[in-house]
Amino acid sequence: MKDIQIESKTIGVNQPTYFIADVAANHDGDIERAKELIYLCAEAGADAAKFQHFTADTIVSDTGFKSLGGQQSHQSKWKKSVFDVYQDASINQDWTPILKETCNKAGITFLTSPYSYELVDGVDDFLSAYKIGSGDITWLGIVEHIATKGKPVLLATGASTQDEVDITMSKLLQHTNDVVLMQCNTNYTASLENFKYINLNVLKEYRRRYPDTILGLSDHTPGHATVLGAIALGARVIEKHFTDDTTREGPDHKFSMDFDSWKNMVDRARELENSLGLEIKKVEDNEKETVVLQRRAIRVKKDLTIGDIICEDDLEFLRPCPNDALSPYDLEKIINKEIVRNIESGDYIKWKNIK
Repeated sequence: MKDIQIESKTIGVNQPTYFIADVAANHDGDIERAKELIYLCAEAGADAAKFQHFTADTIVSDTGFKSLGGQQSHQSKWKKSVFDVYQDASINQDWTPILKETCNKAGITFLTSPYSYELVDGVDDFLSAYKIGSGDITWLGIVEHIATKGKPVLLATGASTQDEVDITMSKLLQHTNDVVLMQCNTNYTASLENFKYINLNVLKEYRRRYPDTILGLSDHTPGHATVLGAIALGARVIEKHFTDDTTREGPDHKFSMDFDSWKNMVDRARELENSLGLEIKKVEDNEKETVVLQRRAIRVKKDLTIGDIICEDDLEFLRPCPNDALSPYDLEKIINKEIVRNIESGDYIKWKNIK
């Protein structure tokens, strides 16, 4: 599996986890607020700040949503129509170079999910990678359009079947191998019930099907338990929504993480990365003293002198076990052996003590 490069950061199985703070609509239509959030993302440990480029009329049908007979799921709490909420959350295209410049100043990468062909082309000069949201996994036209841009593609797979994932991955891999495949459960209610639907073990299936592809998690659950689990299972890209205040009005604030929870997540993830280590079981450097202190040595219960024959009744297994001591592993090798050097009661046996 080869690494993926996004600006100065390298993403790979042996690299630090790459964290994406999804600002999404949490800018609340204010460019100054968007800039402030970018700096907060960087301070919280994010590697990238992500936005979403759309216009309401190119992502939702006003007629279509009204014909559903009422707003559903997380949208049921919205005070405006779906179309109006998306219209309010849309980014003025003049913001794009400003957001990019602000990310550069903050020392993090600018990312976005563009939701039309025109927007893909419009943001391309400002992007070093693309994120495709779960909702567009069946829109193979835009998937292919993004894949041909020659930049890494991050694909979220919420609310989809394995067959749908495979179809979309096949389309992507026809054009680029720089793909991050992200497990996702697309539910924005922030309910604790959602944990049972996250299915982090899907990452194992993704690994079997796509052994050369970097894995990730796009997550909307409270806290960071799922994030730590995903990293332990091999995910190396994490996306979580970011805000400065989860009590603010707006479609994305309630299920986002604030600065403190985001920073705590990154800190705990770095600790986990350090603890995952290698697949080689060995005595580590920080255990070498413990080996002596905690292991048992073969010791004699009474004085043994030259010519004595060792029998098991003369022996006991007690801590500590110095490096030159025989361990219980060696018991069968020394029974009925002759003592060639005197050993005092309580001392441990060395190979040079026996014939």
